[in-house]
Amino acid sequence: MSISRNARSPRSSRGSRARRAAVAACAAVVLPVSMGVLAPQAFASTTATDPFGPECSSLPQKGAGSAASMASQPVATAASQNPQLSALTAALRQAGLVDTLNNAKNVTVFAPTNAAFEKIPKADLDALLADKAQLTKVLTYHVVGEKISKSQLSNGTFTTLEGGTLSTTGSGSTFKVNDTANIVCGGITTSNATVNLIDTVLMPK
Repeated sequence: MSISRNARSPRSSRGSRARRAAVAACAAVVLPVSMGVLAPQAFASTTATDPFGPECSSLPQKGAGSAASMASQPVATAASQNPQLSALTAALRQAGLVDTLNNAKNVTVFAPTNAAFEKIPKADLDALLADKAQLTKVLTYHVVGEKISKSQLSNGTFTTLEGGTLSTTGSGSTFKVNDTANIVCGGITTSNATVNLIDTVLMPK
């Protein structure tokens, strides 16, 4: 009697089953470990710098002016590509502060939006833009020489580059600066700064 070539011996079948079981056991150990290592890193990278505030949804989702694009650029350059900050960008150029801000290290900028500048009567705004010394004073009052975290905004007092102080209050995603300006989108990261968009231009004392 001949034996079919396709027939498997009991010993061969048992060996194959054992190998499959060993592979499955290794996968069961390795997969959770790899997920445990990678998942926290992925979570941290997506949440650590998430902008907050009621108007963050108005930021471009991608491309120039988006949070991702701004993160790779120095602050004045990043602001120039944000459609909400064109008035601020023009004021920075008028005062000659673009290079100053781009070369600053670890600062926080409370950046007035176009809507903030529109609150200033035109005659007053024109006068401010024409007075470089006063314009510089006003703009540097919006810059703090340290990176301010979201938690610090709850009840903080900070010294500005102008030399005066400003205060912040609030909780959750709702914060005010000097009890007058609302942070409409905060925690935007650039390569050298944290940017908080505000709806009112701050005036130093």
